[in-house]
Amino acid sequence: MTAIPRQKPVFRFAPSPNGPLHLGHALSALLNGDMAASAEGRFLLRIEDIDLTRCTPEFEAGIYADLEWLAINWEWPVRRQSEHFAEYQAALERLTDLGLAYPAFMTRGETKTRVVAAEANGTPWPRDPDGSPLYPPDDRERAEFDRQQLLASGVKHAWRLDMGKALEAVGATLSWEETGDGNRGLIAANPGAWGDVILSRSDAPSSYHLSVVLDDALQEVTHVVRGLDLFHSTSVHRLLQTLLGLPAPIYHHHRLITDEDGRKLSKSQSDTGLAELRGRGLSPADIRRLVGL
Repeated sequence: MTAIPRQKPVFRFAPSPNGPLHLGHALSALLNGDMAASAEGRFLLRIEDIDLTRCTPEFEAGIYADLEWLAINWEWPVRRQSEHFAEYQAALERLTDLGLAYPAFMTRGETKTRVVAAEANGTPWPRDPDGSPLYPPDDRERAEFDRQQLLASGVKHAWRLDMGKALEAVGATLSWEETGDGNRGLIAANPGAWGDVILSRSDAPSSYHLSVVLDDALQEVTHVVRGLDLFHSTSVHRLLQTLLGLPAPIYHHHRLITDEDGRKLSKSQSDTGLAELRGRGLSPADIRRLVGL
């Protein structure tokens, strides 16, 4: 009998080139690399440059320079999201054809006005796990004739997932396997807490949620290692994976690197940028020490 070769574990680091990498990115990249090496697996680099207005070639070049300095090796070619818009559009059309996505016309300002007015009248507005108000139901409940007229008129719009219909279509309890720094084991997913999440916008052909599940599946990623700030987002990812018939990776959400006030690091905090620290004379070993590896 011929043995079936075991698939190598596949890890990935997926930064956005919209600013310099900082210590938080270093932790994630190094941890991915270490876990891939320990598992004798593959390590991929993905450039998440969906946001064409903020992502630049200069920041992308900085990512490569920082990772090379940290002695992190990755496979080539690198997947760049901006080169795969058609794949994300096809997935969106599939969800639309299933009746699970709808055009959303309300602007951020209109949404904020609605929320403020409701709360001013003493009506609490539901919020997602990150604290943002859920999208109002107006567009989801809009008559099809009115919807088509607005689309034909060229009004800018996003596409959102009809969460209620999506959960009904799945009809089962969702979960994921977690090995990270918080809760471990089989985690129950609660995508409904996010409301009607965005799938694409007028200025971006895909949302993070939609593109990340497609990228992970197409790259055959088996282990997603990322920060705890994305722990609750995994509920949405498990829903989209199920709706689109995609495999579910094992998830490992690691601790975050925070500033002296306990806030998650931001790319705007140049004092924690890897290029800045390198310029001060710190070594890759120093970076490992600073992030607790």
